[in-house]
Amino acid sequence: MLRWTLHQDGGGKTIRAVVAVEDQVYCFGGQSYSGHRYQMNVHVFSLVSLCWRMLCPTEIPAAGRGYTAVLIEHVIYVWGGRQRRLYAFHVDTHRWLKNEVSGTVPYGRYYHTACVLGKVMYIHGGWTRRTGWIDHIHKLDTSTMVWSFINASGTYPPHLMCPPHSATIIGTKIYVCGSDYVDDVKVFDTETERWLVRQKRRPKTIHSFWPRRLAFAHNGELYTLSGHDGYQPERCYLRKFCPETFSWKKARKGKGLSSMTMSYCCRVGDRVIFFGGENNPDKLHILDLSPSLKTLCKLAVIQYDLEQPGLPHNIRWELAAMTTNDNATQQEQRTSSSPGNKRKREDQQCLCLC
Repeated sequence: MLRWTLHQDGGGKTIRAVVAVEDQVYCFGGQSYSGHRYQMNVHVFSLVSLCWRMLCPTEIPAAGRGYTAVLIEHVIYVWGGRQRRLYAFHVDTHRWLKNEVSGTVPYGRYYHTACVLGKVMYIHGGWTRRTGWIDHIHKLDTSTMVWSFINASGTYPPHLMCPPHSATIIGTKIYVCGSDYVDDVKVFDTETERWLVRQKRRPKTIHSFWPRRLAFAHNGELYTLSGHDGYQPERCYLRKFCPETFSWKKARKGKGLSSMTMSYCCRVGDRVIFFGGENNPDKLHILDLSPSLKTLCKLAVIQYDLEQPGLPHNIRWELAAMTTNDNATQQEQRTSSSPGNKRKREDQQCLCLC
């Protein structure tokens, strides 16, 4: 029973990476320009108040694009882009630190993926200035801060190297989904350090321009939101992949989200937060994987345009936050000729302030 429960505008600008920490989502992006370098700003979105705030650390590292961020024990590690530096953002103190690392440090790259298993961060794929597209895997043991190159065995499909692919941890395996092949999944076993080949049917090709493949794990299954960008939003699908049967099925009917190019997502409990990228940096959507009865009732109030004056103040505030722009516009058009509509709009505007 999946439901889209929130569509909100406003927030972090030019988001490059997102990390969930308890009931807050840390968004990293480079928007401000200082000294011929873009700075890595930090915006935080609260799932309790549904509000944004910007952090102002004393030292802000230079930022580019194409980096990734992962969370390990209340420390967010940011790596990638042109630089080979590893930055650590401490969630408790809101301070940036540059960590000294050793071992086989990977080249700086773009369009790679990063995922975490225990205290180890895995870096996969991407594009480097030296070699172009690569399928290499590196890992960083954060307990010793030592990089290692994984000489993976098995074969790897070359089309999965192209952006924008995804890599998701389920158990001790990394599931990699490419961008242009919907049904093609490659599995990397972190214990044997081998690519596993298991494919029942030929992949289906989506003829589109840079579709974004967003993926997250839930209850031992892999969910992906894939399809075209804003030119053909109806090509966006939310699908579910079962590792046991190695099969796909559509998780929820509907066209999904539009303008997905360069978007990002993260899961917080039973909710998945999707952030707009370069095309729509202010967009935010929330997918509830297991909505409560209260949430379903609020969605019914919005869908059927039920009266709200008799509801408690906190419920009306939550309804105002959940109302999408499309629903709000339709509601305003339907009630423009009704008595007292001006007072109702003023109340909703007051409720939206936070």
